[in-house]
Amino acid sequence: MMILVCYDVETKRPGGQKRLARIARICKNYGQRVQHSVFECTLTPDRWEVLKKKLLNTYNPEKDSLRFYLLGANWKRRVEHHGIKEGYDPEGPLIV
Repeated sequence: MMILVCYDVETKRPGGQKRLARIARICKNYGQRVQHSVFECTLTPDRWEVLKKKLLNTYNPEKDSLRFYLLGANWKRRVEHHGIKEGYDPEGPLIV
């Protein structure tokens, strides 16, 4: 299933920059960055629960914001891309 993870981390106070970096690093381990604070993650339900738990344990609910959009298995019909940063197919071949 496709999950869209969006976050906004307050970085003006101590610890904010570290939290921002930690959240980004966690998301990179589970998905593809499509905008500065937006990741597309193709996950099994078990991996989704692990990712969600890690993020909820990292962010500060009094200063930060996390948003999860569950697009499901038929996500391709629900996503349109326009403009710069060419899209990618997370189910396509991976070339390293």
